[in-house]
Amino acid sequence: MNTETAGRGAAEQFRREHHLGVQPLGDLVAVIEQSTGIDVAVLDVGPDEHGLTMRDSGRDSVIIGVARTQNPMRQRSTLAHELCHVLFGDWTDTSTTSWADRTPQEIRADAFARHLLVPLAGLREFLQPRATVTQVDLSAVVQRFLVSPAVAAIALHQAEYIGEATKREWMSLSAPQLAARFGWSDQYQALQTASDQRRAPQRLLARAIRGYAEAVLSAQTIATLRGVPLEIAEATLREAEIVPAERPVPWTDPTDLPEVQVDLSALDDALNAQDDDDDCAQPEKDTQ
Repeated sequence: MNTETAGRGAAEQFRREHHLGVQPLGDLVAVIEQSTGIDVAVLDVGPDEHGLTMRDSGRDSVIIGVARTQNPMRQRSTLAHELCHVLFGDWTDTSTTSWADRTPQEIRADAFARHLLVPLAGLREFLQPRATVTQVDLSAVVQRFLVSPAVAAIALHQAEYIGEATKREWMSLSAPQLAARFGWSDQYQALQTASDQRRAPQRLLARAIRGYAEAVLSAQTIATLRGVPLEIAEATLREAEIVPAERPVPWTDPTDLPEVQVDLSALDDALNAQDDDDDCAQPEKDTQ
């Protein structure tokens, strides 16, 4: 089985197993977290870094990390690409492998990402049979499936809507160009804003918020996880009516203290003895 076939088969199986049909996928971070239980984080990283997958074999846990970026289509492709590595168990020793290597595993992950984001059955259902496909249709596919023109052009070619020459021509276009030309720049800018935000793994953040509500963690911890100023984190918690629980410390309540019996008889004896000594020390009055 070649890499294209393996990637496509895995993408179709993933959609089938998780009841995703052939429609466009919305928030891909949420889809991955809810479908697989894998933690996903959107991080501040260098300009040349797109994504990576980290695995803790001791705890049997996996986290996918992608870069925050103003290229939302690339971020979605990166998420799908990294998901493929997880599904196939492509755990690599980074000390002996270059990030730029186009290994069969990388090529397979690219194919998986394309077919996960633009299933050919969904593409055919959207476009229906037609004699010709124009850039208007290309733009509609990019906008509907939220993929780059390059990914959309490859899918259109594989679905036999366009030829090789048109595919190569359309792969050179960009999503902002199509959005500006065909009237959906506002939507694209909203996508850019969303993809350029840091994002903590949902399960981790949910646990931290529970810790805050139990008065175990501070609001600063929430702010750090979200990558926002403390004031914003506090305002969000306050608006959601999430406040730390007030837990009285039992030993501070006077009513819980035991009744203590104090024997003052020894003190009384000492005071009486002192009075007797004082009386004996008084000088006698002169009666003459």
